[in-house]
Amino acid sequence: MHDPRVLLDPATDAVRKLGRRGFTLDVASLEKLLAGRNSAIQRGDEARAESKRVATAVKGAGREGDPQERETLVARARELKGIVAAAEEEHRELEAELQDFLLSVPNLPSDDLPDGASDEDAVQVRAWGAPPQLDFPPLDHVDIGEKLGILDLPRATKLAGPRFAVLRGKGAALERAIARYLLDLHTERHGYLEWSVPTLVNRVTMTGTGQLPKFEQDLFKTGVVDRELYLIPTAEVPLTNLHAKETLAAEDLPLAYTAHTPCFRSEAGSYGRDTRGLIRLHEFSKVELVRIVDAERSRDELEVLLSHAEAAMQGLGLAYRVVKLAAGDIGFSAEFTYDIEVWLPGQQKYREISSVSDFGTFQARRAGIRTKAKDGRRGFAATLNGSGLPVGRTLVAILEQGQQADGSVRIPEALVPYTGFAELTP
Repeated sequence: MHDPRVLLDPATDAVRKLGRRGFTLDVASLEKLLAGRNSAIQRGDEARAESKRVATAVKGAGREGDPQERETLVARARELKGIVAAAEEEHRELEAELQDFLLSVPNLPSDDLPDGASDEDAVQVRAWGAPPQLDFPPLDHVDIGEKLGILDLPRATKLAGPRFAVLRGKGAALERAIARYLLDLHTERHGYLEWSVPTLVNRVTMTGTGQLPKFEQDLFKTGVVDRELYLIPTAEVPLTNLHAKETLAAEDLPLAYTAHTPCFRSEAGSYGRDTRGLIRLHEFSKVELVRIVDAERSRDELEVLLSHAEAAMQGLGLAYRVVKLAAGDIGFSAEFTYDIEVWLPGQQKYREISSVSDFGTFQARRAGIRTKAKDGRRGFAATLNGSGLPVGRTLVAILEQGQQADGSVRIPEALVPYTGFAELTP
């Protein structure tokens, strides 16, 4: 979260920056909370200091001293004890209020981002590959999958309701192959360390990366007896929090982690959007990339991370473009985000397949991920994450960009060693 003093520093220009993402910083409330907390701390410190002086005076008075003076000192000691207790209680209450306030404030967007609040305001950075020119009316991935017999949405609905999917036969094999290809690419070529992590995490972990308290309505929550647990919306959550409350040696950075996990999202507020097919599901799988880096290098590391996600797209031969998101369209914890958008012939448009974000020190402050240099300098790490890639949306792109006039689908060459087949046929 933010340092309140930094938010109130005019040099930070926090009000303007947060305004670009549609957030109004309540400066008056923040100043009141900070002043009240500091006042409580000061009163407690002053009372404790006086209490020590009184205690020394009581000892000095001794049994042979003036009984009246000693009684007065003892009474003052009791009074000071109450003042300290009251100040500490007020401090705890105001500190909790201040923390709740700060947890609700999003990250400051970079001034390098364009203005705007929707995907229409994004700015294209570059494009790679030519969208396939099909000499037949293209189908979307649902029609393709059903004709091939690899996608069964009605049975998924029977099992769990809408926004779930069932893949079978070569469809399931293709899904598994995509995940294996992505993990091998990122671990063997890009140097990421693979982890197997829990998909159920606690409230503290969700808070560390910014999912709580802001997005509680978007999360699936469960519990056993008195344990409160959340299903992860992305492996970013456990991977980043592996180092929560730790101090990392600066010379060991950057750390590069990856994991293939299921992801769970309620998609609250998005009903009516992409309700058909695999684009927006309650449960999907994803290969996630996380980098924990020196704060001064975070923007350079973002370009590195972006290149790794792009390499996955290029290795699969999928036409895509990279866009820079508008300040009002980036995630709560992000200060800068690139989206990779893949071309979908069935929709005749580019659609997001990966987001790659620089969070600066925002998540590290919330999670308590610190750094220490050899010269003794201390600070907070910077964290970054990106989809590298979501398996379901990658499968969608393969089906749509690889579709042929005879109803078959050509499989990317990079996946053939993993699938054992080069095409899907009706």
